[in-house]
Amino acid sequence: MERNAVLLKEACPECTGDVSVAPEVELNEIVECAECMAELEIVSREPLIMALAPEAEEDWGE
Repeated sequence: MERNAVLLKEACPECTGDVSVAPEVELNEIVECAECMAELEIVSREPLIMALAPEAEEDWGE
C-alpha cells in the first residue's frame, strides 16, 4: 500500500474503535480491529459497513 493512500475508516461494531482499511478492500473480506482484535467482515463498501465475522463452525465430518 502506498504511504499516501487514503484509508477508509469505520467504527468497530464490537468496541467502537476506529478500523482503517484500504480503499480497494473487497466485499466479504475479513479484517481485524487493532483495538479489540475482533474479526470483522466487510458487508458494504459504499458506504463502508463492517459486521462481526461469523464464527467458523466445525463440520465434524458431516
